[in-house]
Amino acid sequence: MNETIRALVTKFGGLPVGVETLADDADLYAAGLSSFASVQLMLGLEEAFDMEFPDHLLNRKSFASIKTIEATVNAILGDRKVA
Repeated sequence: MNETIRALVTKFGGLPVGVETLADDADLYAAGLSSFASVQLMLGLEEAFDMEFPDHLLNRKSFASIKTIEATVNAILGDRKVA
């Protein structure tokens, strides 16, 4: 999952630095992620993982780092399995 998320951040994030240089807990907004890019990233994640972000997770915190994106996706996928 981490590799897929990193590939999507590379594709949609528009970061001025290489995603491969960032630690999993690096602040993506400090690295250059814009609000518009985070929406594009969200759409890419939804398609890649066949899921939908619920409204309560559509916030800056959910996209703060590779680590938080992975945790958010895992939470959504876990909730979906329970439902």
